[in-house]
Amino acid sequence: MTIKEAQETVDRWIKEYGVRYFSELTNMAVLTEEVGELARVMARKYGDQSFKAGEKDNLGEEMADILWVLICLANQTGVDLTAELKKSIDKKTQRDSLRHIQNEKLKA
Repeated sequence: MTIKEAQETVDRWIKEYGVRYFSELTNMAVLTEEVGELARVMARKYGDQSFKAGEKDNLGEEMADILWVLICLANQTGVDLTAELKKSIDKKTQRDSLRHIQNEKLKA
């Protein structure tokens, strides 16, 4: 599935099952909540915390939840995520083409 197809799929789902998009501000709050849930799993899986009874390692599910809400926000605000991601990659390539290669901290 391409990013464009994902945006179209989410939009169809919202219109068929979701009644309407939550407000942009509500979706921003939901996005923040979902990032927090991913952070909790990361802290338990890769950090010093352990999973509590009943918690599960659902890293992919939490990432997908973040992507879902981000796509909702993009759809609501008229953002073409494919075009914006391409621009972001170009920007980072121009700005950081040597920065990371020359970073002594990244050399093993």
